[in-house]
Amino acid sequence: MVSLTVIRGTNQMVRARDKPMALPLVGLRVVDLTKDFAGPFCTMILADLGAEVIKVEKPGLGDETRAWGPPFVRGQSCYFLSLNRGKKSVALDLRTREAQKVIRELVVDSDFFVESFQPGTLSKMHLDYRSLRRLNKALVYCSISGFGQTGPYKNRPGYDLTAFAMSGIMSTTGERGRPPIRVSVPVADIAAGHYATTGILAALARRLVTGTGDYVDVSLLDSIVSWLTYNATYFFTTGKQPDRFGSAHPSIVPYQAFKCQDDYLIVAVGNDKQWQSLCKTLELHRLSEDRRFSTNPMRVRNRNALVLTLSKMFRQQRVVYWHKLLTGHGIPSAPVYTIRSVTKDKQLLSRGLIQRDRGTLRLASPLLFSARRPAAFLTAPELGEHTIPVLRKLGYSQKEASRFALATSVETRGSNKWE
Repeated sequence: MVSLTVIRGTNQMVRARDKPMALPLVGLRVVDLTKDFAGPFCTMILADLGAEVIKVEKPGLGDETRAWGPPFVRGQSCYFLSLNRGKKSVALDLRTREAQKVIRELVVDSDFFVESFQPGTLSKMHLDYRSLRRLNKALVYCSISGFGQTGPYKNRPGYDLTAFAMSGIMSTTGERGRPPIRVSVPVADIAAGHYATTGILAALARRLVTGTGDYVDVSLLDSIVSWLTYNATYFFTTGKQPDRFGSAHPSIVPYQAFKCQDDYLIVAVGNDKQWQSLCKTLELHRLSEDRRFSTNPMRVRNRNALVLTLSKMFRQQRVVYWHKLLTGHGIPSAPVYTIRSVTKDKQLLSRGLIQRDRGTLRLASPLLFSARRPAAFLTAPELGEHTIPVLRKLGYSQKEASRFALATSVETRGSNKWE
């Protein structure tokens, strides 16, 4: 087995390994130079897994999402709170050599470096992978950008909506004859954040064998295009653009939302056995014997006729009636929850994904380790809250650390952009 002292230039990992660890990344450190959504989402996952995440922010303004509101909670935007729990905030003006020196000092004894700058920006500061690898060959360095570090679009600013529009997925959303729609959460950002985390942890696994780190290049566009899955295969096979089906599925019928007396119910019949069970449960015996609907391919070909018949049936009762009836017979179905409904769902509450503390609800990490879930109530940091303690651990005097911290409460002159 590779010595843990090879993995990191300190015996801190050895000490952490000797103790029973509640979370798998305890003892590892992340230098986080990300902002907005995709990068902070990635580093929040690493924090949930137990890593120490040091979030480096602009003095005066911090991560732009601190201002993305209302609503605000005690001066913190809900947007920022949703992406930065469990992190430490250090405010540094990376345009200065002193701040760049601090980053290098942090990197010497860190495991991961995650950044979301415009490609090429950090190389001007000598904070790119090639430069930092000279200080720490075990460093896993991840860059997250709109279009990647190479290619003709690399210098374009990247946002979730532009990546989603260019992914091909947006062309398949919505209903036939109506405009395409975005998803209410930034799926390109989320995809990139998840892939970044996967790449980082894969590089960590290899580092256990080789002792050396790696460079991970993740883009929003690459990440969300990879989510095309069967839509891409359909096009590659047929040469045809997938149609828009609203809530319905292009290759499975019935598999969509149906309007009931009061609201919508999802019915998801995934095989012919479930189809026969649905017909029996709804007492639609003629449908079960109709050749047009006997197999899934036949039901797809005769979608309109079948959906019309089922729609008339479901309009006769309320959602709660149909949901209880169908689930009681093993037929997959679900009401379309509001977010309020999500917070009251007994399955989610029993699993601890929705947690309450002093009247406040929060989402926890979806990961369980030995039946334990990372805490949801780790707070997001105030801007620059940890500047002094982090610098003091690096060997800076109280006076020197305080000089850096002073900039967190005063917006620096001129442009506060790092890029």
